[in-house]
Amino acid sequence: MMKLRALIFDVDGTLAETEELHRISFNATFAEVGLDWEWDRAMYRDLLAVTGGKERIRYYIDSFDQSVDLAPERIRQIHERKTAIYTTRMAEGALAPRPGILRLIHEAREAGVKCAIATTTSRPNIDALLQSAFAPDAVSWFDAIAAGDEVARKKPAPDVYTLALERLGLAPEECLAIEDSRNGLESARAAGLDCIITVSPYTDGQDFSAALQIVDHLGDHETPNAAVEGGMVTLAMLETMRR
Repeated sequence: MMKLRALIFDVDGTLAETEELHRISFNATFAEVGLDWEWDRAMYRDLLAVTGGKERIRYYIDSFDQSVDLAPERIRQIHERKTAIYTTRMAEGALAPRPGILRLIHEAREAGVKCAIATTTSRPNIDALLQSAFAPDAVSWFDAIAAGDEVARKKPAPDVYTLALERLGLAPEECLAIEDSRNGLESARAAGLDCIITVSPYTDGQDFSAALQIVDHLGDHETPNAAVEGGMVTLAMLETMRR
């Protein structure tokens, strides 16, 4: 087994519980542009099986409201407005890191283990989240960032993880992915990465049988995970989990 040299994090549902804010921002955008759509939590949970915001809108039209005919350019404009609403609300303090995320990132960096991001969300969303919910300089904590708007295929395709590995200059066997969804797990595994799952409210109940470990959250001193020895998933634990 090669030494663990990098942790690669998903964003939405993994770094922070972002999905509810995404849902609220979609609905605010629909109202603003005159669409009578209201995505409730049950609907949005189902829609999350489709990765990518623009793709989600297209899928909703095709599956639930074929009376609406939106050109790809109009869908892109609507999604850009939704991103603007999302980033504004996030900057106002609507989100915080999930338990244990900050602790593990700092632990990894102190140990010389690189941190990276591989996500289907766009780069503006990533930067806004890191700067508002983590720290003004948090973008610099990550040695590589691979965003969904930089690859041809979104998760569960491996493209975004392959891009992150290329930017890190590391082999899959030297890295570990941290995800919250089946699509993310399948993406990481397709790129050759082992993966642990931190379940989120929008992904609980999905099939995570291919994961190394499934936990509710990583745990920290303020919010220990009672199901984990010592209350926290540490870097040393991750090393022992790897195949």
